Amino acid sequence: MKTHYWSKTERLSALWVRWHTALVLFFLVAPILVIMPLSFNASSYFSYPMTGVSLRWYEAALGDPLWQRALLNSLGIGFASTLLATALGTLAALGLSRPSFPWRGLIMPLLISPMIIPIVVVAAGFYYIFAPLGLVDSYLGVILAHTVLGTPFVVITVCAALQSFDQSLNRAASGLGARPWMNFRRVTLPLIAPAVGTGAVFAFATSFDEVIVVLFIGGTEQRTVPRQMWNGIRDQIDPSILAVATLLIVFVLALFGCVSWLRKRHHAQPDI
Repeated sequence: MKTHYWSKTERLSALWVRWHTALVLFFLVAPILVIMPLSFNASSYFSYPMTGVSLRWYEAALGDPLWQRALLNSLGIGFASTLLATALGTLAALGLSRPSFPWRGLIMPLLISPMIIPIVVVAAGFYYIFAPLGLVDSYLGVILAHTVLGTPFVVITVCAALQSFDQSLNRAASGLGARPWMNFRRVTLPLIAPAVGTGAVFAFATSFDEVIVVLFIGGTEQRTVPRQMWNGIRDQIDPSILAVATLLIVFVLALFGCVSWLRKRHHAQPDI
């Protein structure tokens, strides 16, 4: 086996790449590293040095009925919108993946437009559409709006999975007498399930993290965790926001862990 010896230029290049990557990562993670220790600060000021270590802000946040209600709203709205977005996004991806589907080049950009258009514009559009229908200040309105925001993530991930899907499996199942629903449930869905799950995770994260649309079409009863954090910053500087932010960071890391597990499961699937 021939051993490759790196030249001085190659070693310097590799060292520069490592340092550059470390600096970029530090730049991205620095805001998180600053927020998390402050959530344990005994003082009520957002500043360093810390006067002491305390869990008082976690106790204040977890014991506050407003934060509890906001958490329940975020979870309920997130799960409902994720179910709708996953179903609609998967169906749309199945249609777009067909070679004979007309106007695919036009419909695909329209489906992912909520990811591109500024969220303020989207929120204003929701308000003018939902107001005459009586959906403003309602759970249904917020769920439908978050469904629109989460559906593009499902469409993109499922379409990517269907590009490598062997359509001959569906033709073989149809030749054996399987109806379309049975064909989808027994052949297509098991193979694209990791992609569907990944899209659902992103759709839930989008709903759980969204605040602008809730400000436009949500009322006091539909107050979510991000909106409660917004109110805490706008009305008064509440240190319990730091505790909630730290918990959200842990929650997001758990979601990324789920996405990583789904990707590994997808790559570990044997070829059929």
